[in-house]
Amino acid sequence: MEEFMEEAHPGSRAWCAIVGLPPPSGRSVASILLRLVLAVLSLILAGVKAIATDASEATETQVTSGRGGRILTNIGVWSPDSRWLVYDTRSDAAGDDFNGTRIEAVNVETREVRLVYESRHEARCGVVTFHPKRWQVVFIHGPENPTPDWTYGPFHRQGVCVDWDQPGVAVSLDARDLSEPMTPGALRGGSHVHVFNGDGTLVSFTYEDHVLALARGAGGADLNQRNIGVSVVGRPVTVKKDHVRNHDGKAFTVLVSRTENAPRPGSDEIQKAFEEGWVGTNGYVRSDGRRQLALAFQGLVINSRGETNSEVYIAELPADLTVPGAGPLGGTAVSRPSPPHGVEQRRLTRTADRRFAGIQGPRHWLRASPDGSAIAFLMKDDDGVVQLWTVSPLGGPQRQITRNEHPIASTFTWSPDGRSLAHTMDRSICLTDVAHGTTRRLTAPTSEREAPRPEACVFSPDGTKVAYLRNLTDTDGLRSNQIFVVSAR
Repeated sequence: MEEFMEEAHPGSRAWCAIVGLPPPSGRSVASILLRLVLAVLSLILAGVKAIATDASEATETQVTSGRGGRILTNIGVWSPDSRWLVYDTRSDAAGDDFNGTRIEAVNVETREVRLVYESRHEARCGVVTFHPKRWQVVFIHGPENPTPDWTYGPFHRQGVCVDWDQPGVAVSLDARDLSEPMTPGALRGGSHVHVFNGDGTLVSFTYEDHVLALARGAGGADLNQRNIGVSVVGRPVTVKKDHVRNHDGKAFTVLVSRTENAPRPGSDEIQKAFEEGWVGTNGYVRSDGRRQLALAFQGLVINSRGETNSEVYIAELPADLTVPGAGPLGGTAVSRPSPPHGVEQRRLTRTADRRFAGIQGPRHWLRASPDGSAIAFLMKDDDGVVQLWTVSPLGGPQRQITRNEHPIASTFTWSPDGRSLAHTMDRSICLTDVAHGTTRRLTAPTSEREAPRPEACVFSPDGTKVAYLRNLTDTDGLRSNQIFVVSAR
């Protein structure tokens, strides 16, 4: 035992000197116990030193400068070669005021800034993401020449695409048709947070409906609900032009979630579908061994006690999203668009009996591992601390990943190899090892005023870097969001 202790933990004699004890000797029970205690202290000290080294040796680089707000989307902000970051510009640090007119990109190696798109005619644009393979971006575009009855809002926006080598040329992604009979493949409202799937053939988004926002149900109830939709790229849709806000699109667009205006308490019916994410780069493996294309999302339920909380849901998608299901794909004047034939919606978590029910923490989108085997989300533990959890797309119990003292404080993304999750915690950029649940800092803690912002913490496609935002004060005393990159190695 003595030889083992001194060989494995040579610092034990140093610990004795620090605490004022004689060095251990002999093989008595007391001596062996003392050696065990000193070994544990040495391991703790080694772990503390490792965390400090991670923070002090990380390569953190500010890649933007100058005045102006900058907002990174929570995923898909890197170019396919991991050299450029795309972002939008807004006046406030949190990006709550959707008033930007420019989509820009910065080269993380040269700091070159490139204008990708600038809106015109009082339109606003933002929430931009890259195609995973092509040099193309997709983002929200607000209405041009807004009028009192058609201003920017959840059901008055659309997705547009811009090719890298044709900056300034925007092509509508989703078509809009506001008059009956509604065109299949077109929607009647606004789309938001557009994200390509792994091969770039589909785009997911959240959606709200203009037609139902104007209609009213029994007792004046609002019939509009937030839902999840998918655009099938390469299937253009042409609509009639009998409404000034109708327009064609380059993709066949449908809703894939099912919501109810008045969900039954205790049921799996949901009032709202939101914060979605693709399950895997190529779906997930079903129990029968087949690959299944799917989207995970948060569903707003009412539990048996009448309380509202979010749970994890999944929408399994058929190979062909253009075939009508139980109702018309375009909807009617009094009903929302129906999902295509073959879409299956399932609930994956049931947390009503937990001390802190439902998904908890900062606003975040569900993100699945690259192989599709685990869907990550945030939820409080029994002590009220926001932790990372996962659940299988096949169902079953949720798994708690982190057990940290500090809460997870941001959105998160998976590393391309599926081993780690990048997020903020305790004013630091951190990586959590998913298999072991251990978290290490990539950056040292900063002041609250300059801490990483919660909107984005995004792995690069090559897995070597993480991008995020800090709100800083310049030499003139003005504050602005700046983009930072840190090495993930």
